[in-house]
Amino acid sequence: MKKLISFFAFFIFFFGFSQTHRFIYEYQFKRDSLSDHYDKENMNLDINQDEVKFYPYSYLENDSLNKLRNYKSSMWDDLPAIKRKINSDENISYTLLGSDFFMTKTTDKINWNLTTETKIEKGYKLQKAKAKYGGRDWEAWFCKEINLNEGPYKFRGLPGLIFQIEDSKKNFIFSLIKSYKLEKTYVTNDFLESFAGKKPILISEKILKNKLLDFYNDPLHDFREQFKNNTDPSAVFKVNNIQIKNIDQFKELTEIRQKSIRKENNPIEIDKVIIYRPSNK
Repeated sequence: MKKLISFFAFFIFFFGFSQTHRFIYEYQFKRDSLSDHYDKENMNLDINQDEVKFYPYSYLENDSLNKLRNYKSSMWDDLPAIKRKINSDENISYTLLGSDFFMTKTTDKINWNLTTETKIEKGYKLQKAKAKYGGRDWEAWFCKEINLNEGPYKFRGLPGLIFQIEDSKKNFIFSLIKSYKLEKTYVTNDFLESFAGKKPILISEKILKNKLLDFYNDPLHDFREQFKNNTDPSAVFKVNNIQIKNIDQFKELTEIRQKSIRKENNPIEIDKVIIYRPSNK
């Protein structure tokens, strides 16, 4: 197999010009830790001269279509969306709750334990490292040939690029599948650092937790308000493919959404998990 990147050519040019080197990871994850089912998404790790960004590949596809059609549309999913300064452990994470867009800052220093175990993968010699982070035990395989101390999500700080990383219970698996270089820094202002033209509001993790609880208590609030205030008799409102014809339907649909939130409550950083309780109403 061909190597993922031309290592030496990369370093000749990377630090001299404003470029983006893009690493694409396959991200397998369990929304429900008790399930055997994995969701799969491709994720971009963009390493620029000054910043590192990690976000879903689908955002890039949507941005490309917008530019091609001279059109603006926004999309967001409950997937990691992160950026940080190069060589920094301080991460900015972006979260969309209803129609509100937030960002939080965290310092995520990871203390790695390097092992002597190695393997050959796609023509590269990889070395194993272990760490405890976010309440989980992680096993990473990194490549010293590619002298970038970065990796997917918030995982960084090893003496080489992380090719693979997974937690001990295999709830989350990141695998490098592709790499290429862009001649100019790829600008993400329209879809990572903003949503539908909105800039994120900086809040603390504590406030974000409270807002997540508020959202759980009334997850269909914005949609219900749109339904109540609608004056167009031809408008069709649907939740979970169920057409809304009267306001009373929201009670049952809210309970269904809350049940789903509880079932899929499996964050990467399990030590920050929020306990969602069934409503007593």
